[in-house]
Amino acid sequence: MSEHGGQLRKAASQYGMPLSDWLDLSTGINPRHYPIPEIPSRCWLHLPELDDGLMSAAYEYYKTQDLLAVSGSQQAIQALPYLRKKSKIGLLATSYYEHKAAWKAAGHEVVLLQPDEVEGSIESLDVLLLVNPNNPTCDVFSGERLEGYLKQLQNRGGWLIVDEAFIDCTSEKSVISFKARDGLIVLRSLGKFFGLAGCRVGFVHAVSSLLERMQQAIGPWPIANPSRYVAQCALQNTEWQQETQQFLHKQSEQLAQILSLIPSSVHRNTALFHWLKNDDANELFVGLAERGILIRQFTEPKSLRFGLPATNQECVRLKKALAEVLNR
Repeated sequence: MSEHGGQLRKAASQYGMPLSDWLDLSTGINPRHYPIPEIPSRCWLHLPELDDGLMSAAYEYYKTQDLLAVSGSQQAIQALPYLRKKSKIGLLATSYYEHKAAWKAAGHEVVLLQPDEVEGSIESLDVLLLVNPNNPTCDVFSGERLEGYLKQLQNRGGWLIVDEAFIDCTSEKSVISFKARDGLIVLRSLGKFFGLAGCRVGFVHAVSSLLERMQQAIGPWPIANPSRYVAQCALQNTEWQQETQQFLHKQSEQLAQILSLIPSSVHRNTALFHWLKNDDANELFVGLAERGILIRQFTEPKSLRFGLPATNQECVRLKKALAEVLNR
């Protein structure tokens, strides 16, 4: 499914409801973003400089210096397929769409896998690409499993790419802790946990030779100065990070209680979103949309993804709307 969450204007037009009346739960973005500081005027007057403090903040936050700053994960997603010859790429069948789109557009062979098929397919792949935790199904691959996959791929010059867009609340599980080594590529983003999707800031962790090739591919100044300044502030603000982790876990627990109203064959979650596999997904999606609540619908399998409500009032609104939809 190529369409992303956050298509609020489209929903407002389709259901004839003003934007201000909607509760948008269609993304996995932190509903309480990092508070934007006052941006110094110099950020608007000069080209970005690499020694402005952003990379030092990133080195400290990610506990590694093997990083390249990029314009959101998407820039890396589109560049990576052109940094190796035509290959056989394994991805989860239900995962973030842009990975599949990028590798197919570059002419690679893409093999779609179920989570329990990865183990048996690894020997036939040149590249294994996993979103961890997976979006939207919340499947999690342990560090031990990923270490095993990496070793098998390394033996024949393959890559293990791990997109960790949603891992910040469980950063101890990040494979950045493996340290840079041949064949390992890790993508990180400030769009989800920090709620700064509009800043377009991300990082790639890999060996220096690959980072240099990617730098050449994307060119200079991928991130504008204002975004660099905000990202640096966010990465350095450990107090906000700790408070936000607590907030997200609390909101996720509240959302779990609300969604327990829905009969579901599968209900999984990360700290930033919940996924429900449900045969009545379309009816639930439409019923909530008619009440001004936008969530994300998937057709294969029939399922729904709910982002976090930002307040108790939003939780009450969602619970009331769900009860109406389920009891009609």
